Amino acid sequence: MKHYEVIVFGTGSAMNIVSELINQGYEGRFAIIENNIVGGICLTRGCIPSKMLLEVARNIKRIRDASKFGIKVSYEPPDFAYTMERVWQKIYRESKEIEHSLKHHPQIDLYLTDGVFVGDYTVDVGGREIEGEKILLSTGSKPKIPRIPGIEEIDYYTNDNFFKDLRKLPKNTVVVGGGYVGLELGFFLAMMGSSVTVLEMLPSILPGEEPEISSLMKKELSNYMDIRTNHTVVEFRKSGDRKIVVAENKLTGDNVEIQADAILIASGRASYSDVTRPEKTGVKTDEGGWIIVDEYLRTTKSDIWAFGDATGKLMFKHKANYESVVVYYNAFKGEQVKADYHAVPHAVFTEPEVASVGLREEEAVKKHRILVGYARYGETAKGEAMMAEDYFVKVIIDRETSEILGAHIIGPEASLLIQEIVSLMYTDTRSAEPIYRGMHIHPALSEVVERAFFHLHEPEEWHRHEH
Repeated sequence: MKHYEVIVFGTGSAMNIVSELINQGYEGRFAIIENNIVGGICLTRGCIPSKMLLEVARNIKRIRDASKFGIKVSYEPPDFAYTMERVWQKIYRESKEIEHSLKHHPQIDLYLTDGVFVGDYTVDVGGREIEGEKILLSTGSKPKIPRIPGIEEIDYYTNDNFFKDLRKLPKNTVVVGGGYVGLELGFFLAMMGSSVTVLEMLPSILPGEEPEISSLMKKELSNYMDIRTNHTVVEFRKSGDRKIVVAENKLTGDNVEIQADAILIASGRASYSDVTRPEKTGVKTDEGGWIIVDEYLRTTKSDIWAFGDATGKLMFKHKANYESVVVYYNAFKGEQVKADYHAVPHAVFTEPEVASVGLREEEAVKKHRILVGYARYGETAKGEAMMAEDYFVKVIIDRETSEILGAHIIGPEASLLIQEIVSLMYTDTRSAEPIYRGMHIHPALSEVVERAFFHLHEPEEWHRHEH
């Protein structure tokens, strides 16, 4: 049995730790286990390829919208196969470069297979057993495939195979799920010319966002996609080369049938614990298979740590990168750093964009005496020039301390605008005071953030201002 100082599951954010250890002169040997294309979910089948495609989609939308500025343009449909292949080849080349560097590093053995625990600190890798002194579980997650009659009889896409395999633009696409993945990839396909239907079982898309953001997002994206909330998929069928999706309208009880050339399953994420079997080494998981960790990211087994998607919480690349720093200091530097999640931002990169951080109003009002700030893009000179009148910034602060509790934005450059707020939420006081004391460039879009903080209302009153 081969012995390693460190066994690492996954080649995403865990590589931050490996790189830092090697750069700092760590002399131990690493076993790195990867059961998919090297590079992690974000690079190979998540954030990076999706944003490359969305940049194409957003430019198409801007071309389509040019007429409202009095600009006349001629437009030809983009080359779908070229677009998909360009993105995939960029990702594939980068993945292979990472793989090559790992394979040729003298301190690393790369195992391109499933890693399955078979005992204490012992892992089976393709029929061989290895053991490690410290183990890092950055196993990621996989698409959650719903148990719906007929799903095994049809071909479908998930984010795992969408970028690699899809080369012909579907005439009709059904997207199962109205979360980040479904809306971003659905928006891309719609801009490329596919007729897209989104089926969401809950009453709203982006159910984790503020209700007014979810509502406006549905209104905006419905210009390009058929979005049906309160619809649960109950059956898949084949009809020749086409597929039929049967969904129940939960409000009426009626079933609707939708024909599709392609189906995208985007109905959530699942744990890899059914494959890795961490319980065999004494690591406890919850009922969903997600690995249980404490505030220091320690598992229930000494010298085994878990972070990123593996814990099932806040599945964002920047959060996984942050956690890799916490694990580095706790596992290898003997420190006691607690993970802090009070201000984990996220964004949805459709057009319009959505960005959020911190508490929602419903959550904040239960713990604090709050004020809610609100401003529309159209209230600023830049927003008016962009003809972005209906989009808005909403901020939530503590009435007594001016501590920023949360912020929620829908509109152009939301992911950039929110960073000013995120950074303030990581100061010692988390106070909005610097926004009141500072200057915002005029006429810049950032003024809409400033205006939101200057237009504070009682929680029950701000909605009147909204309308």
